[in-house]
Amino acid sequence: MSDNAVDQGKRTWLIATSCAGAVGGVATAVPFVSTFAPSERAKAAGAAVEVDISALKPGEKMTVEWRGKPVWIVRRTPDQVEALSKHDGELADPNSERKAYPIPEYAKNEWRSIKKEYLVVIGVCTHLGCSPSDKFAAGAQPSLPDDWPGGFLCPCHGSTFDMAARVFKNKPAPDNLEVPPHMYLADTKLLIGEDKKA
Repeated sequence: MSDNAVDQGKRTWLIATSCAGAVGGVATAVPFVSTFAPSERAKAAGAAVEVDISALKPGEKMTVEWRGKPVWIVRRTPDQVEALSKHDGELADPNSERKAYPIPEYAKNEWRSIKKEYLVVIGVCTHLGCSPSDKFAAGAQPSLPDDWPGGFLCPCHGSTFDMAARVFKNKPAPDNLEVPPHMYLADTKLLIGEDKKA
């Protein structure tokens, strides 16, 4: 047997084992790398949530989950935005000055949001944690005043909130609904849970 034949055999063996090792390495690496993406449990525990709001029409609401809580995104109509300044005297905290739930700087305005058109709040009543119902239509309705401007009603104990999720006076709920940290990634894409660009 010549030296050349032995070298060829070793070379073939090395190439075959190297290829098999590379395939095994990739097969092991892919599941390992995929574990770096946040799981559904991690998202629920607090990872930021991306939301596409392009299909949301004026007067509609969508709900997403963040930290195990419902987050409402409401696209207000121009009339709903305009009506916000007309009932400040009836609200318990019209300027969101109470400190129970710190409000982000960008939501310290009468519409309590970055953009007037979109409201982003946690849909949990500040009284006992119930989930208020949508009562967006203005005017007299059961369990609401005749001059109702539109907003939310907590059916458990009767707390009412306007279209900026600000609580009306003399209601069981002590505070406005909480505004979560959020930011726009694009005109129709929101990130709930973060408000600072890295």
